Amino acid sequence: MQPSPSAWRPRGRWAPVALALSFALVLAACGGTTKDDSSGGATATTAGQANPGAQIKQGLKIAFLPKQLNNPYFTTANTGGLAAVKEFGGEGKAVGPSEASASSQVSYINTLAQQRQDAIVISANDPNAVVPALKAAQGQGVKVVTFDSDTAPEGRQIFVNQASAEDLGRSEVKLLAKQINNSGEIAILSATPNATNQNTWIDFMKDELKKPEYKDMKLVKVAYGNDDDQDSFQQTQGLLQAYPNLKGIISPTTVGIAAAARYLSGSSYKGKVALTGLGTPNQMRKFVQDGTVQAFELWDPGKLGYLAAYAAAALASGQISGKEGEGFKAGELGDYKVGAKGEVLLGPPQVFDKQNIGQFDF
Repeated sequence: MQPSPSAWRPRGRWAPVALALSFALVLAACGGTTKDDSSGGATATTAGQANPGAQIKQGLKIAFLPKQLNNPYFTTANTGGLAAVKEFGGEGKAVGPSEASASSQVSYINTLAQQRQDAIVISANDPNAVVPALKAAQGQGVKVVTFDSDTAPEGRQIFVNQASAEDLGRSEVKLLAKQINNSGEIAILSATPNATNQNTWIDFMKDELKKPEYKDMKLVKVAYGNDDDQDSFQQTQGLLQAYPNLKGIISPTTVGIAAAARYLSGSSYKGKVALTGLGTPNQMRKFVQDGTVQAFELWDPGKLGYLAAYAAAALASGQISGKEGEGFKAGELGDYKVGAKGEVLLGPPQVFDKQNIGQFDF
């Protein structure tokens, strides 16, 4: 199992709860597949028509189904989500597979529907493989919120996204280009071949690279580490062996960027091959401080999980139905609106570098 970074540090009245939950989730990820956090209360009924004035129902049962449990990124996201559920008086749990394969989440969806959960909050390993099971769950009155990685639209009511896919994809290219002076061969180290979010970002990266200012940059390979630490480490090694003139790598996955940084930091390529992507500050701090990585970016996954939990509660309570323009309050994060195609955006990513990384702890 890959070591987990330090827990996300939430602020406000729910910080102790979130930190305790994070520790329990790490233990569950090592050998189990389920972590419960019950606060009591009756199961809420399925919401009817949207009523903006409705209150969040007490005792809502909300389950988080990440791509995989033994992933530091999702441990942090689950911590924020379960803290939110506790905050609004619901019953929360995180369940999921140990490996991020396309069909690995289906059995969990079926079980959660049988358990009559009010909502499932899922980060999909595949945009289509889970849709039949999610549609069946919706037929039983379960609300579905996707976060981080979406499904086909018919699989859910709301998609809670980090930032716009276009902003993320283009910003990754811009970060790397700045480090290599807009010149040289580059590669992308992604997660799984079917990951919805990864592929969308990569499409925008490729489109960004078509601009005249990047005419001297060439994308030579998109590799897949399957969100596995050792696979990603080996893929990094393989890229550098296959492309000896490689100048930079973009890894838009927290597992991938950490594995790539670990390889580079102990190799002759340290300081010669630039690396950027999406990672957590605690995970990447030592690689920034030792000069392996100049800059990378990420949103706060704890806040992403927190927002997804409130979106699920708003759906299950009837405050929103998933239509564009509807609004809801997400606890301490404030007010949010549903955008086109049921998308709710957390906000723009944060760039981390040697000057500011010490200010963050998640």
